[in-house]
Amino acid sequence: MSFPYPGPVPMFPLGSVLLPGMVLPLHVFEERYRQLVETVLAQPEPVFGVTLIERGSEVGGGDVRAEVGCLAQVVEAAQTPDGRWAVISVGTERVRVTGWLADDPYPAATLEPFPDPEVDPALLADALRPVEVAVRAVAGLAELMGAPALPEELDLSDDPVLRGYQLAVLSPLGALDRQRVLVCSGPLLRTALLAELLAEQEEMLRAQLDAGGPGPD
Repeated sequence: MSFPYPGPVPMFPLGSVLLPGMVLPLHVFEERYRQLVETVLAQPEPVFGVTLIERGSEVGGGDVRAEVGCLAQVVEAAQTPDGRWAVISVGTERVRVTGWLADDPYPAATLEPFPDPEVDPALLADALRPVEVAVRAVAGLAELMGAPALPEELDLSDDPVLRGYQLAVLSPLGALDRQRVLVCSGPLLRTALLAELLAEQEEMLRAQLDAGGPGPD
């Protein structure tokens, strides 16, 4: 992998986790991040990094940031008359932060690739089948609690590694659990963790429904 920058990469610390294959819409209003977007769009490949803010706030700095994040490829960007940006990007690959620079004018970091080890695609595809069933089961329970329904046909990749990430995106996980998925050392371990997290979600949702949680409108 080669980054599109000769040195540090512009970074967007967020209160949420970006996974490979995940769409990330951003409304950029803070001045330093406006400058970040302008810098990114001036590059041959408009890419920036995203990391989870583990403690602190997205606005104003002074946060504590995760060491593992994801590169984001800008696919669409538009600027409003008052200078704000609407940006749509897609997660491409996970990376490890090797060092943060001063936020001058915006956050930037040196990164290194964090690739998965090789895995038998057929073995991974088999392991993902019950996870997809679990995603649908949890989504069905969440729908009874008022969440939006999943479409009948899921637009999932034929690449089992990306498919696993897509199933994680569809799963109702909090930021810290999604970060655990991102940092897993390989696709099979990631699949096992996702299955475990989905089982916990299903148990919690069933308990809420048994206790008289909200039903359909």
